[in-house]
Amino acid sequence: MRISELSERSGLPVQTIKFYIREGLLPRGVASAATRAEYDQTHLDRLRLIRALREVGNLPVAAIRRIVEAVEDPAVGLHDLFGTAQYALRPRVQAPEDDPDWGAARRDVDALIAELGWQVTERAPARDLLTQTFVALRRLDFTVTPDDLRPYVEAAVALAEHETGGLAEDASRARAVRGMLATVLYEQVLIALHRLAQEDASARHFGPS
Repeated sequence: MRISELSERSGLPVQTIKFYIREGLLPRGVASAATRAEYDQTHLDRLRLIRALREVGNLPVAAIRRIVEAVEDPAVGLHDLFGTAQYALRPRVQAPEDDPDWGAARRDVDALIAELGWQVTERAPARDLLTQTFVALRRLDFTVTPDDLRPYVEAAVALAEHETGGLAEDASRARAVRGMLATVLYEQVLIALHRLAQEDASARHFGPS
């Protein structure tokens, strides 16, 4: 297909597509004339991936490049690829210096992960996100106990097993990669559904009869 058709089918302007080519996010088309190139389904699939990462993940070009490079490298295993995508989509949490509340909360987070036996790296961005949340809750005089966290832990484990279990059954790397990236983006679905369910529960419990 010509770049004009690629633009129409991907929903992205031609200039944006050319920018992605220059930045190395999208392979060049196959030259069919001095000023003409042909593109195929792989280009369209790549543009759809980039668009999803830009619009849903709000990722900068450098982060998308890391994901794309990992996707293209067959030596990168699915676990490492998942980490590349997940860490690129990390929440931007800045750990404060010399904050005793932060230090105490981080120790609690590390202890929780160890108690659960989860295989999580020390640099996992979600550690900082959970630490930040613990600090905020405690400053509002809310306690954070294992009993408080149990429903969230159980829901998180069940969801993670549902997502990764399906991927493990797929022998095709290409399909597994697409599915794995989808699970990362599906986090936004979870957040949206949770908030909708909260609004519904609030209406039922506290709304007018």
